[in-house]
Amino acid sequence: MKNNSKTFALFGNPVGHSLSPLMHNAAFEKMNIDARYMAICVENVRDILTEIKKLNIHGASITIPHKTAIMEYLDEISSSSVRIGAVNTITCSNGKLMGDNTDWTGLTLALRESIEIEGKTFAILGAGGAARAAIFGILEEGGTPIVLNRTTIKGEKVAKEFGCEFYPLTETGKIKGDCLINTTPVGMFPDMEKSPASKGVLQNFRWVMDIIYNPLKTKLLKDAEVAGCSTISGLSMFIHQGAEQIKIWTGLRPSRDFMKKVVMDKLKNEVN
Repeated sequence: MKNNSKTFALFGNPVGHSLSPLMHNAAFEKMNIDARYMAICVENVRDILTEIKKLNIHGASITIPHKTAIMEYLDEISSSSVRIGAVNTITCSNGKLMGDNTDWTGLTLALRESIEIEGKTFAILGAGGAARAAIFGILEEGGTPIVLNRTTIKGEKVAKEFGCEFYPLTETGKIKGDCLINTTPVGMFPDMEKSPASKGVLQNFRWVMDIIYNPLKTKLLKDAEVAGCSTISGLSMFIHQGAEQIKIWTGLRPSRDFMKKVVMDKLKNEVN
């Protein structure tokens, strides 16, 4: 590797399934940026700091389960990340670690491709970092989020924090909204036969979005199509949040169409 080459990494557990390295490395090459991006599995959040120093990392993506825990170790955090309570992007500059969140922008940009968010009601499945980003983004765009979660205590806490309604996951059928969004990992590769919502509740919604991008069409989205809903896969959010990260790290705008093609080709090859 050349001396002026920059190193970027994805930190989380697990990370073996992630297509972030493929997407980011392809984007860097297309933009003629001398950089490499790798996935590093870390169980302990403090190990992220060790790896950043050891590998002289310039920027990092943070995924499950470290998005909230990493915050106390950062020197600066964007106002949106503070409000969300989660960070998925770190920039390392002059010995300082700066945290940001591109999940919420990725999600709202993905939604906007199909829905005008303002004035719509969104049922959010989950209460983790991705759910918090979704709630924040929807509120920013003038939508109304409703939190649905398996664990009542966690779900109520998040709903109260953002000033929105909460229902236990078992009461999903009582909700009539415009769009259902799954922010949980239920249905992700390799457990592709699972769905976070029963088929019967899907007809209450016009749109169903799953933030999972592998598989491209989750069981939830297949069931939603059968129920007559319009569907939004997690691929668009994945592309947008990754492109926003590159913009933060480099100040340059990557081609989102190119990034999407790279990831789509990979996912299609895995299916065939």
